[in-house]
Amino acid sequence: MKKSILKFVTVIALSGGLFTSCSSDNDNNNDKPSSTFVADPASFKGNITDGEVILDASKVYKLTGGIKVESGATLTIPAGTVIEGTNGTSSFIAIAQGGKINVNGTADKPVVMTASVKEAGKWGGLVICGKAPINRVTGGASTAQSEVAELTYGGTISNDNSGSIKYLRIEYAGAAFNSEKEFNGLSFFGVGSGTVVENVQAYHGADDGFEFFGGTVNTKNLISIGNEDDQFDWTEGWNGTNTNWYGKLAFGKGNRGIEADNFEFGFGNTPISNPVITNLTLVGPGSTADVANFAENQAVKLRRGTKGLISNVVVSAWATGFDVENDETIAFVGTALKVTGVNFASDVTAKTKGKKTVVAPATSGVSADVSALITETAATGAGNGVAQPSWATGWSVGF
Repeated sequence: MKKSILKFVTVIALSGGLFTSCSSDNDNNNDKPSSTFVADPASFKGNITDGEVILDASKVYKLTGGIKVESGATLTIPAGTVIEGTNGTSSFIAIAQGGKINVNGTADKPVVMTASVKEAGKWGGLVICGKAPINRVTGGASTAQSEVAELTYGGTISNDNSGSIKYLRIEYAGAAFNSEKEFNGLSFFGVGSGTVVENVQAYHGADDGFEFFGGTVNTKNLISIGNEDDQFDWTEGWNGTNTNWYGKLAFGKGNRGIEADNFEFGFGNTPISNPVITNLTLVGPGSTADVANFAENQAVKLRRGTKGLISNVVVSAWATGFDVENDETIAFVGTALKVTGVNFASDVTAKTKGKKTVVAPATSGVSADVSALITETAATGAGNGVAQPSWATGWSVGF
């Protein structure tokens, strides 16, 4: 039965300030009274437990600790809002299962999540945890705990909705706890296809720009520039449909354009990673870049059993274009794993490389011919070859 009667109003202390939280029995957001965040923007942290918190675009929010948006709560960020992380791994924004984030930026007024010190790794990043399938246990019904923010993710709801993100720029994220545990710019943990992700940039972070840990989320117009590991990364059975990705290494450090896995500890686990990417540009550091700072220097690494269909691709300035590893991955080459329409624009030493799974006592795998992975054409990539696409104008940086 539909109810629109206000159930309760609470006022909750948050970092020395206050926000009002209004909740009702009605699940229709159009009928739910809005709440307005009025905490001191000099100390922005805490758990949002219910209702909707709406930030004030006229304020600069100093993220001094973690923000966690819990189940049933919503964080809404208007166009033009700036949030500055100030405290390394302690500064992050995390959306728990059942929580939502609405980033309502525009091309003229993007939302900017940045750091008070403009250096890679000076704050955590944005973490979203949903209820869509992952493959840590084969069959996709498993849940797990996110490696950062310590939240549950995964489940069986493919169309799970964690909100809407439009025109967001994430800068200088990727703070690390240690060499095995670090934030990315934007981490998708089991995020469902009901979530909208359009026009988002990850800029000069200390780890990956975007990483997908399973889930079914779809994306449009993603930019990843100067992140110091991979520009894009997927694992744990991610299945999503994506249009217009642009990735570029910069700032003298980096790894790959894309690192793609099915699952590290179960190459055949289901659901198998199987994204579709249409319109992709990857610009590297040059084919002879210093290996001390660009260890892999590969546009795309495909391994550990991933599938994927990629089309209309521009690749420029890499030692290797496409590197395929492991028997399970190689078995999909040319069918469930293929790259249709590749333009090697310039300076790519090896277009493809393949390596079979290492079998003890050997210390390295046997090379494999994976040339059937690709077909070449005069592709345009994300829209304008290696240059800034028209859809990126006005809200993105670093081209």
